Amino acid sequence: MAAVSLRDEVTALLRELLRLDTVNPPGNETRAAELLRAYLESHGIECSLHTRVPERANLVARIPGRDPAAPRLLFLSHTDTVLADPVEWSVDPWSGELRDGQIWGRGALDMKGQVAASAVALATLAREGFEPTGDLVFAATADEEVGEDFGLSWLCTEHPEAVRATWCVNEGGGDRIELGGKALYLCATSEKATSPFRLRVSGRSGHASMPAVGDNALVKAARLIGRLERVETEITLLPETRAFLEAVLGDVPAPADVLARLSKLGARPGAMVEPMLRATVSPTQIAASDKQNVIPGSCEVVCDCRLLPGESQSRVEAAIREALGDGDYELEWLEHVGGSRSAFDTPLRDALESFIAREDPGAALVPTLLAGFTDSHYLREAFGTVAYGFFPMRAMAADLAASLVHSADERVSVDDLELGTRCLIHVARELVG
Repeated sequence: MAAVSLRDEVTALLRELLRLDTVNPPGNETRAAELLRAYLESHGIECSLHTRVPERANLVARIPGRDPAAPRLLFLSHTDTVLADPVEWSVDPWSGELRDGQIWGRGALDMKGQVAASAVALATLAREGFEPTGDLVFAATADEEVGEDFGLSWLCTEHPEAVRATWCVNEGGGDRIELGGKALYLCATSEKATSPFRLRVSGRSGHASMPAVGDNALVKAARLIGRLERVETEITLLPETRAFLEAVLGDVPAPADVLARLSKLGARPGAMVEPMLRATVSPTQIAASDKQNVIPGSCEVVCDCRLLPGESQSRVEAAIREALGDGDYELEWLEHVGGSRSAFDTPLRDALESFIAREDPGAALVPTLLAGFTDSHYLREAFGTVAYGFFPMRAMAADLAASLVHSADERVSVDDLELGTRCLIHVARELVG
C-alpha cells in the first residue's frame, strides 16, 4: 500500500463505493458499510456497525485518543443516494467510470466522494502512527436522503457515545467561487429549517360535464397557488449572512439594499444570497379528484417551506395568510426540522483557514447559511457540536457541481477528491494531532 499514492487510493475506493447501489429508498447501505469496514480494518482501524435493521447499517470508525476527556473530531458522511434513471445518463450510474480525470456515478458528489476521502484520510493517518489527543471518528451513516430515523438521528438517540463530538466536518460547503475579484471558499456554518405545510382547499363535488353544478376546489387552489408568489417575509441579516456580505462587498448594506448591491456583480450572487435573507415557500405537490369526470370537492397543496434559524412558523404563517387573503382553505404545518447554526470563530475555522492559506494563497473562507438540509443539526442539538459543511472543490466549477447533484451524469473531479482528502488529514492534525 505504501507505493499507492493518496490520489490513486481515494479514486479506487470511491469507484468501489459507486458500484454499490444504495438508492434510498430502500437504501441497503449495509453493503457500503461492510466495504468501508473491510478497507479500514485492513489498516488496523477500530470499526463497528450500528443497525436498527440489518440492511441499513451505520459504520463508525475510530482512532482512539490518548485522553478520553479531550475534544473529539468527527468526519460525518452518508452512504445512501437519491435515485438515478439510467436512460438520462451518458454512463451506467453505478459504473464508477473514470473518464478524463473525473469519476462518474450516482453519489459521486452527494456524497460518496467525501465518504471515500474520509476513509482514506483515517487510513493514511493510521499508517503514519497518528495518536490523536482526543478521538478521531468517522461515521458513514444511512438514511440521510429520506430521514426515517435509521441513520444519524437514530445514532444520536441510541448510540450517542459513538458519534458525540466537539467538532464535525460534514457536507454542504467547500465550493470555490470568485466574486468581485475575490476567491472565496464557502463554509456552511448554519442551515435553514425544513418546515413544510399543507393547504386544504374546500369546494363542492359534482359531475364534470356540468361545471356550474359544483364548486371546483382544484380551480380555487390554483388561484391560491398563484398568490403564494407574493409571500414576502421581512429580510433578516443573520451573522453568517453579514460576514458573507462583508467579504464580498466590503461592507454590510441595509437589508433593503442587499440584492441591488449584489446585482452589480452579476446574476449569480443575488440568486445565491436571496435564500439566506428570508423564508422561502415553494408549492411542490397537489392532489384533488382521482376521477376524470368528477369535479373535486377538496384539494390539497403541499408546499416546501424553509425558515431561517430561529424563525417561528407563526411569523411566516402571518405572511402566507396575508398573501393568500380570505378563502375556503385551511393551513396545516407538517413538521419543523433543523434550523441550526454553529459559531464561526472556532478552532475548526482556524484549521480550515490554514489549509486554504497553504493551498490557495489569497483565497478566503466565508460562512454561509445553507438553504438545503444536512444531518449536522442532529449533532448541534444533541451535543452542541460545532459542525461545518466543507469539502473543498477547486477543479470543478461550483455552478456545474450544483447542476449535477441529484441529476444525471453526476461526477467528481479526481483533483477535488484528492484536495478534499488532504484537507481532512490537515484538519485532523490541527485539531486533535
